[in-house]
Amino acid sequence: MSSNETEIDPADARDTKPQFVLPLVVRIEKTEPPARTDALETAARAVLEILADERSTGDGEWAEAMTDWQDARIRKVVRRARGAEWRKAAALPGITVTGEAAEVRVFPPVPLDGWPKELAKLQVSGTDLDDPAAPGAPRPGAATLWLNPDLDMSAGKSMAQAGHGAQLLWWEMPDADRKAWREAGFPLAVRTAGAERWAELTTSGLPVVRDAGFTEIAPGSCTVVSEFPVLGSLGD
Repeated sequence: MSSNETEIDPADARDTKPQFVLPLVVRIEKTEPPARTDALETAARAVLEILADERSTGDGEWAEAMTDWQDARIRKVVRRARGAEWRKAAALPGITVTGEAAEVRVFPPVPLDGWPKELAKLQVSGTDLDDPAAPGAPRPGAATLWLNPDLDMSAGKSMAQAGHGAQLLWWEMPDADRKAWREAGFPLAVRTAGAERWAELTTSGLPVVRDAGFTEIAPGSCTVVSEFPVLGSLGD
């Protein structure tokens, strides 16, 4: 996977604060790698799970790190692991989220130069993922994270961007809608928009992720538009 140190908010004031990163590790075994869309959706839900976790708020043990991370640039890095590497990563404090076959573990934010050794040595390149078939239409009530059809991003980069899109959506929601979405299991879909649909989305007023340009794509590129779920259908 590619290193995906990307941001949501490009405000210069955030550069003056200590910089943190949210680590995500995707399990990729040689014989049974997950499908690309499954991995992207699982990564997005992992970000939501740690944002909503009681340890991340109030007096929770991760609350200070989560606040420091969100006060600076919002960076996420996706790395891959298998076998013993995955087991060592899974032993660290964090949350493992499973999809249809994908497994992603998200960890509390760490300083940009202060990674735990078990995570620092994990690979950040060399593997990509594919979908065996085109993903179907999102189910009713699911949030949809629309990817830019004009950008060629690696699976790791796309996972980070999907996580950003989910986070923007979470920030936009009032507490009651957050609660309903969480209780429904964070139903969401990651899809690539068609060209006409993408043009509509980027002018719709919905949350848009703009990349900092640290890796793979040009600074300021719009990568994801987050479409709100039909909240009344979350439990359907």
